[in-house]
Amino acid sequence: MPIKGYIYIEGSLFENMSKHMKTMDGNTAAAYISYAFTDVAAIYPITPSSPMAEVVDEMAAKGKKNLFGQKVRVVEMQSEAGAAGTVHGSLQAGALTTTYTASQGLLLMIPNMYKIAGELLPGVFHVSARALATSSLNIFGDQRDVMAVRQTGCAMLAEASVQEVMDLSAIAHLVAIKSRVPFVNFFDGFRTSHEIQKIEVLDYEDLGKMLDWEAVNKFRHNALNPDHPVIRGTSQNPDIYFQGQESANPYYEAVPQMVEDAMAEINKLTGRNYQLFNYYGDPNADRVIIAMGSLCDTAMEVVDYLNAKGEKVGVVSIHLYRPFSVKHFLNALPKTVKKIAVMDRTKEAGSIGEPLYLEIQSALYNSDLRPTIVGGRYGLGGKDVTPDQIFAVYNELKKDAPKNGFTIGINDDVSFTSLPEYHEDIDLTPEGTTACKFWGLGSDGTVGANKSAVKIIGDKTDMYAQAYFAYDSKKSGGVTMSHLRFGKKPIMSPYLINKANFISCSQQSYVDKYDLLAGLKPNGTFLLNTLWTDEELTEKLPAYMKRYIAENNINFYTVNAVKIAQELGLGGRFNMVMQSAFFKLANIIPIDEAVKYLKDAVVTSYGKKGQHIVDMNNGAIDKGIEALHKVEVPASWKDAKDADDANANIPDFIKNIQNPMNRQEGDKLPVSAFKGIEDGTFPVGTAAYEKRGIAINVPEWDIDKCIQCNQCSFVCPHAAIRPVLMTDEEVANAPETMKSKPALGDKGLNFAITISAKDCAGCGNCADICPAPKGSALAMKPIATQLAKQAEFDYAVDATKVAPKKNPMKKTTLKGSQFEQPLLEFSGACAGCGETPYVKLITQLFGDRMMVANATGCSSIWGGSAPSMPYTKNHKGQGPAWANSLFEDNAEYGLGMFLGTKAVRETLSSKITQALEEGLGSDELKATFADWQANINEGEGSRERAEKLTELLETEKGDNALLNEIYDKKDFFVKRSQWIIGGDGWGYDIGYGGLDHVLASGEDVNVLILDTEVYSNTGGQSSKATPAAAIAQFAATGKRTKKKDIGMMAMSYGYVYVAQIAMGYDKNQTLKAIAEAEAYKGPSLIIAYAPCINHGLRAGMGKSQLETKRAVEAGYWATYRYNPELRGTDKNPFSLDSKEPTGNFQEFIQGEVRYTSLKRAFPEIADELFAKTEKDAKERLEGYKKLAGK
Repeated sequence: MPIKGYIYIEGSLFENMSKHMKTMDGNTAAAYISYAFTDVAAIYPITPSSPMAEVVDEMAAKGKKNLFGQKVRVVEMQSEAGAAGTVHGSLQAGALTTTYTASQGLLLMIPNMYKIAGELLPGVFHVSARALATSSLNIFGDQRDVMAVRQTGCAMLAEASVQEVMDLSAIAHLVAIKSRVPFVNFFDGFRTSHEIQKIEVLDYEDLGKMLDWEAVNKFRHNALNPDHPVIRGTSQNPDIYFQGQESANPYYEAVPQMVEDAMAEINKLTGRNYQLFNYYGDPNADRVIIAMGSLCDTAMEVVDYLNAKGEKVGVVSIHLYRPFSVKHFLNALPKTVKKIAVMDRTKEAGSIGEPLYLEIQSALYNSDLRPTIVGGRYGLGGKDVTPDQIFAVYNELKKDAPKNGFTIGINDDVSFTSLPEYHEDIDLTPEGTTACKFWGLGSDGTVGANKSAVKIIGDKTDMYAQAYFAYDSKKSGGVTMSHLRFGKKPIMSPYLINKANFISCSQQSYVDKYDLLAGLKPNGTFLLNTLWTDEELTEKLPAYMKRYIAENNINFYTVNAVKIAQELGLGGRFNMVMQSAFFKLANIIPIDEAVKYLKDAVVTSYGKKGQHIVDMNNGAIDKGIEALHKVEVPASWKDAKDADDANANIPDFIKNIQNPMNRQEGDKLPVSAFKGIEDGTFPVGTAAYEKRGIAINVPEWDIDKCIQCNQCSFVCPHAAIRPVLMTDEEVANAPETMKSKPALGDKGLNFAITISAKDCAGCGNCADICPAPKGSALAMKPIATQLAKQAEFDYAVDATKVAPKKNPMKKTTLKGSQFEQPLLEFSGACAGCGETPYVKLITQLFGDRMMVANATGCSSIWGGSAPSMPYTKNHKGQGPAWANSLFEDNAEYGLGMFLGTKAVRETLSSKITQALEEGLGSDELKATFADWQANINEGEGSRERAEKLTELLETEKGDNALLNEIYDKKDFFVKRSQWIIGGDGWGYDIGYGGLDHVLASGEDVNVLILDTEVYSNTGGQSSKATPAAAIAQFAATGKRTKKKDIGMMAMSYGYVYVAQIAMGYDKNQTLKAIAEAEAYKGPSLIIAYAPCINHGLRAGMGKSQLETKRAVEAGYWATYRYNPELRGTDKNPFSLDSKEPTGNFQEFIQGEVRYTSLKRAFPEIADELFAKTEKDAKERLEGYKKLAGK
């Protein structure tokens, strides 16, 4: 039986190392292969497939030639639907065209997939298969998306590993061209698309020899051409449509043989053995698993183990899923099979079984084989598929009547579909493999350093390497877990490490949050980045860790990487310190070689940022090795006693769902945990229970310097710094450390600034913008020095201890707005985020009556990622009602919310009219009814009117049917404030058609576009909001076209309120625009400038507010308001609020890496593009000046 990772050549065993080996992930492999066969790539960014298109774009930027001697033309469209239309048109014009997509994006392509297949066009859709959004969004891998396009007429080819992606993606292109049938080429999202492996790379020269050049010429000559015109895409009637559909059958019948022939050529070239259906296992197996994708590699490991113990099992890995060749399938299946489990990585609610299961049943229906066939679901939403789950399947197949419709990897205690857990502890890792796990914080550089490490070991040594990165869904401050394996043999384990030789943790605070040592083998090594001394470790480490280290003879090392990085001037970037410490401890390659390779990698990674950055990182490498400290583990650690459980007084949701999820133990939650929230509903305000403590430095308030302006609170992205007003009695009851002083402008009250050190992300914007004349009243101090003051903040926000006060000022003033409770707090946004301060402010002004439709993107991820919900409610239980539909339809979704509410309120108004006609109730109730009706659409005072009406009805309704009916609708008394929120990727691009229609509708909705000028959430791709010259993904050589002026386009309607705002430049204008927009009785659009981590601010995200100010002062951005209410008056409806620019435009853009990297990469075009960017901005500003009459 063949051994995995090895190949048979003429009967002898060879390890295949003679070919060109390279370390890369699945997306890169697919991009590399597709580039060879592609003239045009029409794309749109979506996780996890965007990197394929990005790699193609970068290859083109560097001048790489395809098989036709050309660079690939990459075109980014406004949506996947648009990309598919472009693919279709480009194919009809005779260009071989490719796209890369996943999930909802693939679904948007369905109409064009039917067309492309119907017209027999050789397009290829590369799909990193991903879950679909149902009751929640999930960006991780399963096969629900590709299973939703199996009916379109495209051939479908599946891969199970990175090497297979390299080899079989070529077959998708070769056979599409030869057969004229378009291909969907797919592999598991993240698990294969993002897994880094050392693989053999195919040579373009070899691919060129396999290509049917005659078919290429035929395709080109068959294209639409006015020199020999034809008509395509006609409209047909019942007389011929059916026959036309059937006429294409011979093309599909020819595909399986063509695929087999192409596989034979690849096999000859590589020595590997690809079939339409690859069987692996005992030739006389009685139990067989059938599947597609990465599960097959895991199953192979289990098959080897069980067969070595004398069992007879096997696995069929399906490659060609469409057209499905029954003949080839039956040839692959052992004739001895008695029981089959068909594994589907999808779910079709209500069906008799999942699609692959039904297909296999059907395939065997007319055969001589009569095995028992059962179906199982696995791995939905990227759920890790481990060997023990596969053992459980083979175990189930031993039964006389195995369970059908089973699930693995979960505990289903509701429908009881899950198989019993397999409890035998088996390690299938091949001997000589080192497994290493790294805990990091998003943006601390851990993931980047590990990618570099795996490439060093993979590319510079004869060892094999594998890397996979697991993240939570916070932005740059979330937890990251890097799983690296190194060994002398190929690594075929597509699942997370559960048996580690080495574990590293870059964040000291994690010791209390996660089971960091889970799976660390006895005598393994643990490295902790910490400030603590050995004595402090005994005091601070949790008891379970101390026991585990002592009982398992763990080699425990510490390094103070934070101190080293700060001394070198690297700030919080201590990744290289940790990396060199890892190479020293893991001893996978000699340390001198490792240091040399690491320093080479630093030049590659940071060379663009300048020599001083390179030098600092090189210093970090040297220091990481020197500063390692081995902890002598005290014998007393074996007897460490656990502290008391602090979870006593927290809500059930937090205790039973959120805390386990945050400890990275959500996999263990049973299905019953979601009883009552099956529709995906989550409670608000759960982020407040996290207290993540991720900042290195947090602000300390200086009471003497403070001028009580509240600006620090205004700009805080995480609502972690707030003013509080207290009575003398409340001051007396406050924690002893809490300082306060008499409140300015409100006699009898005391003022304090309180800071939640555990919720602060440590950006420092508050300290940076503080205008106190004696110097900033906030100083950034190490978090350890501030944690004792957490009780002050907790006291101040506890409504039972510090009573909510009537705002002493107008809430639409800068200072007054901050005495309103923020109903967006402690989100997972990056430190210094430019988006959250705007949304937080809106919740302070209107949060108690807000409805929010939020587009998918950064704002939906920091706004609604399970389990921590940052939108919260006030002491009366009121707060924003928030929901996310999809990316493309957010404006329509928000309009639907508004119209639904409006319909209910209009019905309510007619009932009130009836009550008034019938003369029901007291004079006061009648007057209140009349007042409510007169102001039905007035937001101002709506809450008070609603409360008064509710109160009167409670006392007067009695058993009157009509009054009771009105009272039952009391939730609709308040005029809701409808907000539609999203980023520029949504507003300028994919959602623009819907947004335009909603603005044109004239309805009273408020739209907020958070303009970061890139697709922030998917990794910084170019959008129509991106200015010329900016380097972004899909604009590797700088964007060539100017930024779309969406505000001017909206203004052209004449009845849309439009504002452009920039908080860091003018907080009052920001407030005024938001208040006016909300009060306006028609549609309003606010475009807010938001600096983003993707911009690469040289000053750092701690100066994101200052960067906004500089953007306006340089003339890069302008602030204005267009108020249609002023039309027809003597006032100009357009007000240009920003002053004449005084800053240096070029100096401003040189402060952001998105511009400076263009100069380094493409100096010959940079200056010309920079000049264009400035010219575009000036032209835009001149247009505004004309409107303003200046």
